[in-house]
This record gives sequence, C-alpha cells and structure tokens, in this order.
Amino acid sequence: IFPANSGNKEITWMMLEAGAETDVVNSVGRTAAQMAAFVGQHDCVTVINNFFPRERLDYYTKPQGLDKEPKLPVKLAGPLHKIITTTNMHPVKIVLLVKENPLLAEVEALQKCHRVLDLICEKCMKQKDMNEVLAMKMHYISCIFQKCVTFLKEREDKLDGFIKSLLKGRDKDGFPVYQEKLIRESIRKFPYCEATLLQQLVRSIAPVEI
Repeated sequence: IFPANSGNKEITWMMLEAGAETDVVNSVGRTAAQMAAFVGQHDCVTVINNFFPRERLDYYTKPQGLDKEPKLPVKLAGPLHKIITTTNMHPVKIVLLVKENPLLAEVEALQKCHRVLDLICEKCMKQKDMNEVLAMKMHYISCIFQKCVTFLKEREDKLDGFIKSLLKGRDKDGFPVYQEKLIRESIRKFPYCEATLLQQLVRSIAPVEI
C-alpha cells in the first residue's frame, strides 16, 4: 500500500511484478488501489488496475487438458503482454503496438490473441473475485484485434488504413466518427450484460449522439 500512497509508479509496478497481491486489504478493509485513490494518487491506481501478471498469460502458452497445441504460441506472449498492460487505451496506440511487432501483425497471430483475450475476459467475470474492469479491457483489445484482422485481409493499406480511419475527422467539425463507433461497438458487444460497469457505460453513452 505504501508505494501506491506515495505516488511512486515505478516502485508500485516493481512490487506487483514481485508478486504483491492487489486484493489484500489493510486494517480498515481497503486495498492498495482504494487507498491510493483516497489520497489522490490516480496514476498508481491506474498501474494497479492495469497490472496483469505475465504468468497468467503464460498459462495459455502450454497445452491444457486434451489440447495438443497451446492456445497461444510462446513467441506471441511477450508482445501481447505489452499491449495488455499498457495504460494508454487509445485505439490508435493499440494498433501502433500491433504494427510495430511483425510477429503480431499477422492475421493468424491476431486471431489466436483475440481468442485468448476472450478467454481471459470470461475468467475475469467468472472467478470468485470478479474483475469487471479487466474483463472489459480484455474485450476492448480483442475487438480492436478483430478489426485489425479485417483490415489486414481486405485493405491494401492494411493497418495504415485502419489508423487513418481512426484518425479521420468528420468534415464539419473534425470529430473522429469511426473511432467513436468502434468504441461504442466494443461496449455493445460485451457479452456479460449483467456487469455493473457495462450498465454504467451504457447509461452514460446511450443518450449522447455521435
């Protein structure tokens, strides 16, 4: 709790990587993230809420049960983990992270990654300590990966075309309509309708015209 309260993002991240539990509570029943939020250290809250241990992803790089092949090739675990743990969720940033890694910027690789993200999303929702924020994040990244696949398959300009579509502004005011529609579509497709976070997002966004 102390690194989070002090506002030291680097130390907070190091402690998380060393195995610090994010759901442990102090004497007044508050987690590190809750205490950091209480004292206004929102950057540390973001670090904690976006942390996803590498070993949880590595689980999918080994065959499970009756599977003969792992769901995620080992070579994709590092690039995917980098995207999962990013705190910048702008769709252009995520596409750029895909584009910069040749191993990831392929149709088959992205399809495998998006399936793993969907499995992680499901696990976040069905585990005892449900994590709706992380589930929504995994689903959102998965949706962007699926769009990447579409552009890689159908467009000659591939991911550059996707980035241009996300950045292109509406003629009358420069508003990025495609980007807005992508984000709304990802929220609409979130498969767990009972989630409190989803209901809050819908109530906030639905009345607002694009």
